[in-house]
Amino acid sequence: MAISQDTENNEQKQETTRTLAEWVSFSIASLILAVIISLVIYTAINDKQQPPFISITQKQINRKSNGHYYVPFEIVNKGDITAESVQILAELKINNKVEEIGEQQIDFLSSGEKEEGTFIFANDPYQGELKIRVASYK
Repeated sequence: MAISQDTENNEQKQETTRTLAEWVSFSIASLILAVIISLVIYTAINDKQQPPFISITQKQINRKSNGHYYVPFEIVNKGDITAESVQILAELKINNKVEEIGEQQIDFLSSGEKEEGTFIFANDPYQGELKIRVASYK
């Protein structure tokens, strides 16, 4: 019986001792887990997503063709969240009377993304007041 008892003690000692490779693997796994948890907590505390902030810039009329005036514009999303279904309106008033209205829609505008477009008018925009603005977005 003494032999079997010694064998059991040796087996228990072998089961409780860890090899160097096991300790290194455990340390690396623990470090990775700690980094991931820290990043999640940091992001939750500091991540303040700003809603879409859409800026629109009218550029100079760059051409007149077949009696139409082409008015280019640039739109930029300065917020942190993507804007969907961005509706852009252009209104041309001549002598305080709305002569023409144009509308365009951009499906998606990601954070920091720029898009360009052009409105086409039959009347000369320099003869009146032209307003280009963002009407809505999701």
